[in-house]
Amino acid sequence: MDHLTDGTGEGGAGARTTLAALLADPRFEVAPTAEVLDTPETITADLPAGATVTVTTTPRRGVAATVAVAEALAARGFAAVPHLAARSLRDRGELAEHLDRLAAAGVREVFVVGGDAREAAGELPDGLALLRAMEDLGRRPPRVGVPSYPDGHHRVADDVLWADLRIKQFHADYTVTQLCFDADLVCRFAREARARGIDLPVIAGVPGVVDAARLLRLSVRIGVADAARFARSHRGTAGSLLRPGRHTPDELVTGLAAGCGDLAGLHLYTFNQVAPTVRWLSRARRAAA
Repeated sequence: MDHLTDGTGEGGAGARTTLAALLADPRFEVAPTAEVLDTPETITADLPAGATVTVTTTPRRGVAATVAVAEALAARGFAAVPHLAARSLRDRGELAEHLDRLAAAGVREVFVVGGDAREAAGELPDGLALLRAMEDLGRRPPRVGVPSYPDGHHRVADDVLWADLRIKQFHADYTVTQLCFDADLVCRFAREARARGIDLPVIAGVPGVVDAARLLRLSVRIGVADAARFARSHRGTAGSLLRPGRHTPDELVTGLAAGCGDLAGLHLYTFNQVAPTVRWLSRARRAAA
């Protein structure tokens, strides 16, 4: 599918209104690659002015690289949201240094994750420990986000994920769902969160416009779903990812608009393919208007 609903079919006018709201002010996620660190313009030149831009943390580059990119984005007028990965930090002293740098740069929001490092580098083993450490230090930014996992996590049981999110809601302001290709699954997750007493606003994580084969490789690597279950549950998406060309988020975003009544927005995983994702967004907004 390469176009959005026109509002006259299965979601009707209500879905079209929801779609327009979802597309109004999405977040863009980028990674702190060497190219971005050396030349931030490779990312910023294509972003809408003043956009909210989140910056991931990788075990190889660490939190310092993320903070540096966030500083560069803030200096250019963007709402930078660095990911702070607990397992990549040595101790509270290092955490305080990063938070002080971000505050000085005018960064008012962070996204707290456990991180992809297999072993913790220091005294902060997970995201909850980092959330509590920021509060203990008196350096909690005004706005804090945490991740959630509609498709589950390849290393953490579902009951643990729910218990963790239930506690984190008292330390956070919103949650962003991990990469997921199934709108029904995201909507079901949002409903179940409410049923479990979790009131955090849910922002849906959606892959942007990216080479299909690359997206499939990344999805398998980060454990979106095991290969057999992914193929069974996402036949249409899996097939499109195996074909040459680019994956677009039209079908997924249309499904979210039709099936989810209370999403707080979209989070676009760009994989640093910012320009095609921004062009898609412009076309999608026109179609939904």
